[in-house]
Amino acid sequence: MALAPFGSANSNTLFLTLPTPPPHNHPTSTVTFYSHQRSIVCSASNKPSNSSQISSIAKIRSEVLSPFRSVRMFFYITFVASGSLGTLIATSQLIAALANPSRASEVSEILKGLGIDIGAVSLFAFLYFNENKAKNAQVARLSREEILSNLKLRVTEKKIIPVSSLRGIARIVICAGPASFITESFQRSEPFTEGLLDRGVLVVPFVTDGNSPVLEFEETEKLATRRKRLWQLAPVYINEWSGWLDEQKKLAGVSSESPVYLSLRMDGRVRGSGVGYPPWNAMVAQLPPVNGIWTGLLDGMDGRV
Repeated sequence: MALAPFGSANSNTLFLTLPTPPPHNHPTSTVTFYSHQRSIVCSASNKPSNSSQISSIAKIRSEVLSPFRSVRMFFYITFVASGSLGTLIATSQLIAALANPSRASEVSEILKGLGIDIGAVSLFAFLYFNENKAKNAQVARLSREEILSNLKLRVTEKKIIPVSSLRGIARIVICAGPASFITESFQRSEPFTEGLLDRGVLVVPFVTDGNSPVLEFEETEKLATRRKRLWQLAPVYINEWSGWLDEQKKLAGVSSESPVYLSLRMDGRVRGSGVGYPPWNAMVAQLPPVNGIWTGLLDGMDGRV
């Protein structure tokens, strides 16, 4: 990522070049950031993640979010086993009754009991598999959120943090797309800079086409500082970000070439996502400020954008 002075020595115009994913035939990529004679080197190397630990954390979170699911599933499987045993007994009785003409009067009662047992097995088996499907979907979603929380961001020249470090502090908005999409998203956010920052929004720009967008800060010194704060985060370990983003697009049925945005709640959960530019105006209208009497109380009521 390179930020180089542009224009005269007294100019307030700066151009920001964001990190881009490395070519597939190169395992690593280095991006350099220059700002007022300072330099930052961001490594985009493949950093392995502990998938087993992430899966365990996701399962624990799933149990916390749905504490009675395991109890329900236990009873469902118990009822299935009981019904299956009853079905087996009723089937053997039906065979014996059909083979003995003297017990022909018992057939209707046996068939009634057999039907009840089969119905019970079918019902509780359906409930069990439906509950298990919901559990797997929840664990998969939480696993993706845990993977996202472990991705790294560069905040300052000497500070790299995981996304999880911003839980309870900021609402992250990830803009992913070609350089032109990042540039246009940057320009569209300009009128809403103050409102977005007041609501704890920080933007993570992620370029997907290998080009370098130019983000120009030409406003007053105060506003330029605020704009830089809004767009200060930069992804580190680009391959991990690319893999996570590609999986999200695949699960959503979105083309890998489509520009997208994804916004997080204060607690790190995914709040909303979509194809195209982030709805900056809707975020300002729906999200509560991070300061004031509502601080913390409305963290889980972040709207849908």
